Amino acid sequence: MKILYVTTISDTVNSFLIPHIKYLIANGNEVGVAFNTVQAVSSELVQAGCRVHQVTFQRNPFNRDNLIAYKEIKKILKEDGYDLVHVHTPVASFITRLACRRIKIKVLYTAHGFHFFEGAPKKNWAVYYALERLVAKWTDGIITMNDEDFHAAKRLKLRKRNSIYKVNGVGLDLSKFLPQTPERKKKLRQIYGYRDEDFILIYAGELSFRKNQDLLIEAISMIKSQVPNIKLLLAGDGSLLETYRNLAVKLDVQGHVEFLGQRDDIANLMAISDIAISSSRQEGLPVNVMEAMATGLPLIVTNCRGNRDLVKSGQNGIVIGIGDTKACASAILELVYSTELRQTYSENNTQLIKMYSLDTVINDMKDIYFKQSLNS
Repeated sequence: MKILYVTTISDTVNSFLIPHIKYLIANGNEVGVAFNTVQAVSSELVQAGCRVHQVTFQRNPFNRDNLIAYKEIKKILKEDGYDLVHVHTPVASFITRLACRRIKIKVLYTAHGFHFFEGAPKKNWAVYYALERLVAKWTDGIITMNDEDFHAAKRLKLRKRNSIYKVNGVGLDLSKFLPQTPERKKKLRQIYGYRDEDFILIYAGELSFRKNQDLLIEAISMIKSQVPNIKLLLAGDGSLLETYRNLAVKLDVQGHVEFLGQRDDIANLMAISDIAISSSRQEGLPVNVMEAMATGLPLIVTNCRGNRDLVKSGQNGIVIGIGDTKACASAILELVYSTELRQTYSENNTQLIKMYSLDTVINDMKDIYFKQSLNS
């Protein structure tokens, strides 16, 4: 089979889809990718024999360059003889499916998180739902990553029920995130300059309104006197970096909150931590939470789509209300004071994560591709 992966920018493929592409090529398929090369193309793709198409997709859906992208992707689809196109990310998936409407080609769409969701602004439903409804008719299969999106796709009848699938995310390589051990934790803390007695929380994610880190900074300010050795590690860059820095200074927690910037050592940062936390307002199926689960960290997460798929209160962490600062502070204290609870959640997480492994997800995707090939 000749398959084309399409994403808005190259970063998505580099971060999440290379193992999928390498698997398909290793099993006799010809695979190409089409995206706007914002981040340098991974050498793994080139070495695997993957063809790379440059398309002028823009993340801003109203950018006029997307008209150029439409013509570019349509030309590729018409001339290169692909049997199946697998689209990801909102802009690329809309433009590509629109371009496919008069071309005989199978189309799969992976929704990493619908922009229309429970509690979303009305404009999201007015715009994104209407657009998805339009292009869904040129889609042979919709792949979702969480329960809310899966049931929404069925309830809204975006496709026939047997053409709507749910897979457990993009798959996590469990060899890269090993269960934490006391010895490794102690050694890495020495390397990174932290003390054994420090109580470390970590949140890896873009510094943004969506990720809602102000909730965590405010929660730390509420408990810093009770837990003077507490540290919050915020790994990631984003548009709200200075806003959050200023908030930390205003609340006098700059000694407790560390802004680490974009990192490529998340596995080590997880390994030195005591708790992982997510304050997001919305998610698809958060990779950072899965990475924490694989490391064996207890979790505190907000009750949003994606987070609640992975974490169940009393089983592997604590789920709190979105924006509930007091509940966040209380949950942190509960885990600070209960070694036994942390151990229980840790053990459960290292077992639960297995269903989200890369091998599991690739096997599920293999079944979906097979079903699509039968329906050719």
